[in-house]
Amino acid sequence: MDTPSTLEESRVAGFLPYDSETSMMKNVIGALPSTSDDQVQFNIVLRRQRTRTSGKPKFKVVPSRFLNLSDDFEFAGWGTIFRIALSREDLSHGHNALLELRNQRVLGQFAASALAANDILGGVFYTIPAVFAISGVYSPLSMFVATLTLYLWRPIMEELGSALPISGAPYTYLLNGSTKAVALVGAALLLLDFAATAVVSAATASSYLAGEVTLPFPLYIGALLVFVLFTAVGLLGLRESARIASGVLAFHLLTVLVLAIASIVAWASVGAFQLRENWVAGQAGLSSPASILKQVFNGVCIGMLGMTGFECAPAYAAKMRPGTYPKVLRNLHISAMILNPTMMLFVLALLPLNVQTQANVLSLLAQKVAGRWLRIWVVTDAVIVLCAGVLTGITSACELLAELANDHVLPCTFLAALPYTKALYVSILSFVGFSGAIYASTGANLVVVSKMFSVVWLAVMTLFPLSLVLLRFSRPRLPRVSRCSLSCVVGAVLVAVAVSVGNIAIDPTIAGWFALYFLVLLLFFSITDNKVAILRWAYWVYDQVPLLHRLRPTRNWGGSLIHAMKRLKRQEVCLLVRTDSINQLFNMILYVQHNEETSCLKIVHFHEGTVPSEMEANAKILDEAFPEITIDLMLVEGDFNPQTVAALAYRLEIPTSLMFMCCPGPKFPYAVADFGTRVISL
Repeated sequence: MDTPSTLEESRVAGFLPYDSETSMMKNVIGALPSTSDDQVQFNIVLRRQRTRTSGKPKFKVVPSRFLNLSDDFEFAGWGTIFRIALSREDLSHGHNALLELRNQRVLGQFAASALAANDILGGVFYTIPAVFAISGVYSPLSMFVATLTLYLWRPIMEELGSALPISGAPYTYLLNGSTKAVALVGAALLLLDFAATAVVSAATASSYLAGEVTLPFPLYIGALLVFVLFTAVGLLGLRESARIASGVLAFHLLTVLVLAIASIVAWASVGAFQLRENWVAGQAGLSSPASILKQVFNGVCIGMLGMTGFECAPAYAAKMRPGTYPKVLRNLHISAMILNPTMMLFVLALLPLNVQTQANVLSLLAQKVAGRWLRIWVVTDAVIVLCAGVLTGITSACELLAELANDHVLPCTFLAALPYTKALYVSILSFVGFSGAIYASTGANLVVVSKMFSVVWLAVMTLFPLSLVLLRFSRPRLPRVSRCSLSCVVGAVLVAVAVSVGNIAIDPTIAGWFALYFLVLLLFFSITDNKVAILRWAYWVYDQVPLLHRLRPTRNWGGSLIHAMKRLKRQEVCLLVRTDSINQLFNMILYVQHNEETSCLKIVHFHEGTVPSEMEANAKILDEAFPEITIDLMLVEGDFNPQTVAALAYRLEIPTSLMFMCCPGPKFPYAVADFGTRVISL
């Protein structure tokens, strides 16, 4: 018996059929030429493969779970091997796609800071009275300690941003460092955080205005009007939204500067009498250092609410110019650390204790230090900057929803954009509707949403150190500019856990509201990401009731379910591979099987004339090992770079978000963000 010595001869000669493999294995081994052990094993591998029939499903040796109906839909057809060369049109489109991706990085340092800063600095309007109600005269200290904790998160977020400068973080960090199921937990927390940001900002703006003037409508109507207004702003697009946010931030900083100067002048005029009186009154009931520490700690727990907005910056990191992201984090942190405790100190020194817990306390401070004109100015600024917090939530949520749509968790309609502004109008309208539903479900109760907001924010901030741990463990070779110490990671997790426990201890109902909304969102994402599995269960139930197969109204349900499952699994996925190692290829395919609902997989290898010797043979073995997936091998002529990957995506009509690659090493010459692909293995 002659043994083919090359892949081409093997393809012509055919392969041993499955039922003759065992009986002829000894003959095959005996007939092999006297070559090296590697060549002997390779020839055995070639003869091991099945005979393939084009268009026919693969063999099945596993008993069916369906007793009465066919399970042929579970098995895909045999894969094929392609050799392709990218055309000039493909390469031109790849070049344009890469330029378009890079041209999206339009946000400079101030504009990028403004989108999140309006939230983090606007939080002072609702944080100050809440902290004073808990921490009393120690409120400035509690707020200052709360701002110091961001020193733990900044290096963590900088390292993550340098390793994966992509939008939708920390969902995208978890997606590249772990499984899709884990990433969807992060997505649920993020979306809930963005919605709470928008709701609290809109409702607080309405209530702040109602504290100064008599509104002709209820507070919830005012909040809805804010949503309508900033939905329109969001539809103008990211660039225009950033410009508006920059203008709002400039006005807010001017307001704070004027208020600070007026407060310093007033403090110098009246002296420390009010401060001493407040201090003496605030010490009542604090009989021991332990009680003082408890009051300070509780104030820190509530004061962390004043840091909300810091987590929004990574959500649109891909839209920032190179080198901007660390500066944005620095700007947000320093501004919060200076302005928030300073405003609290002025309130403590110039207003009596019974006033400090009122919702419009900063406008009362303005009235005290400068008169009616400054109070009107501060109220105007409060309404504007709090409304801008709604814009922060909308902008961040749109980036997240776009990433979820690219990953086929949500329908592709969420990527629909307006022709001129390129704003994702479906995502914007859906997010605003979801935020409105949260507000309505609480009975338009701002207190409930605010309490839930504090725990959601802490949960989101916990995702950053956890994401970094997963990324270091699972993708240790991923290039990054900065690297933080492990003590920062441990410290951030401990602080987040301690503050979360502290908030829940202050009001245990917080945990209930948080769990309710989080589980609803997580259930929704689980359903949208497991559509085929749910339909398979429905098909199984239909199979178990034979009566339904005979009744006229239900006899076609089985065919409809099969058609729906096949349609959902039709989306192709690509694996961009460098090596022919069967172990690595197997693990990558296993990842796809567990995380993506597809029956069409393409193993893609870019080459410049030389193909790894076992690439074709291993692809055929893997095609046999996964009967529910059609595994094609594509050998693409050309260098592996962002342009050729984008060109291939255009050629195959597969989005780069459904192209997966191994973790690049430190000497990899290209930025991972330029590929738009997912990193799924070491």
